[in-house]
This record gives sequence, structure tokens and C-alpha cells, in this order.
Amino acid sequence: MQIQVDTHTHTYASGHAYSTLIENAKAAYQHGMKMFCTTDHSSMMPGSPHYWFFNNQRILPRFLEGVALVRGMETNIMNEQGEVDIHPSSDEHLDWIIASFHEPVFAPSTKEAHTTALLNVIKSGRIDALGHLGNPHFDFDYEAVALCAKEHHVAIELNNSSLKGGSRAGSEARCEQIALVVKEVGGWITTGTDAHFCQDLGKFEKVSDLLDRIEMPTKQVITHTPQQFLEFLALRGRAPIADFIDM
Repeated sequence: MQIQVDTHTHTYASGHAYSTLIENAKAAYQHGMKMFCTTDHSSMMPGSPHYWFFNNQRILPRFLEGVALVRGMETNIMNEQGEVDIHPSSDEHLDWIIASFHEPVFAPSTKEAHTTALLNVIKSGRIDALGHLGNPHFDFDYEAVALCAKEHHVAIELNNSSLKGGSRAGSEARCEQIALVVKEVGGWITTGTDAHFCQDLGKFEKVSDLLDRIEMPTKQVITHTPQQFLEFLALRGRAPIADFIDM
């Protein structure tokens, strides 16, 4: 499947990634992306930047190295109440927020606890997508979360890094099962490389193969084109990004 938007990428600001924003943009262009989101880790992840880093993204150009740049963050799910570590002043400066479980912040617990946390973070209205849900350390009720995400216009990520087997080992089969449930309920899929080094950004071989294998309709994949991604942001009630109107 054609994928033209990478919605999950990191720079060295995350503390455990190794490329600059400009290096990421160059790689995005080389790998055929029309748009990418820069989504460094928020404050509770060890090594992550101060919240001023995210608030100051307003200075970033909307196009870098010929690719549209979306200002974002990967925030941490903190607890079963669905709280996330986004500073209250940061929301207005961000276009795109992924919420993810990370072991240093949310210790793996029960299926019920994970499901409750995911449902509550969806209902909070503060996040646009759920990141790398295939992680076997964080089992959850696929159907309940997929239905809730559809109702609240939250996308569920297929993470290419998870499918490569290096990080979050054991995610591959789970990712396919989750994607099939999202397909069945009519929800939305987003795609992220979770690139921590620029050479991985925009490379979606594993995700593309999975989407083709399960015959996921392109209308449910918000990263199929930049236009679909921007339409999804509008569906979520986000203000139009003036520089992207003619894309």
C-alpha cells in the first residue's frame, strides 16, 4: 500500500535517538514521504526534553527539505485514569499527539488495567493516536479499544519498528490481529516508523505488507496521502494548518 506520511519519528532530543530534524527531513524526502510528524518523547521518559522544547516548535518551518513537517509529541500514558505527561501549555503548540505505553513510566500490569487506561486516554480528548499497541507486555481488549477509538476519532498506529522484531519482540502477530479488528469496526489506522535514526524514516515495508495482506481499505489508512491525514485532523477538530491548505 502507498504510504506518504510518517506519523512517528524521533530526533536526538528524545535522548536515545541519533539524528537531527534536518537529517530526518532529508531521509523523509529520499524515501518518498510527502509529510512527516516529529514526535519526540515527553517529559517522563528518561532523557526526554523539557516541555519548552515542544512549546517552541512554533518556530519550525512548515516545509523542510521539500517535505511537510507536522509538529508533534509522543506522550506517555501515566496511569489507569488515562493521564498523560503533556504540560498544560503545550497543547496549543502541537498538531499531533501520540499516546503510548512505555515500561519506565507505566509498569506492565493486567489486561483489564491496560484496557481501562487506553479507554480513558482516548476519552480524554488530548491525544490523536495510540502508539505501538502490539507490545505483548501491554495486553488489552482489542475490540473495546478499537470501538472507543472509532467513536472518538482516534487513530491506532501500525508501528514498523515493532514489526521488524527488534523492539517490542512478539508484536508481529498482535499487530495483525489489532489491524483486523480496526478494519472490522471501521476505525482509522496511522503508520509510523518510530525511527530513532534517520535511515529508517519513511521505510514502511513491513507495515505496507501487512496492510496489503489483510486488504485494509485505503480510506481507513490516514497516512495513505497527506490529504487524508489533514482530513483526519479536521475530523478531530484541529484547526487547519494554513501552509498545508493547497497540498
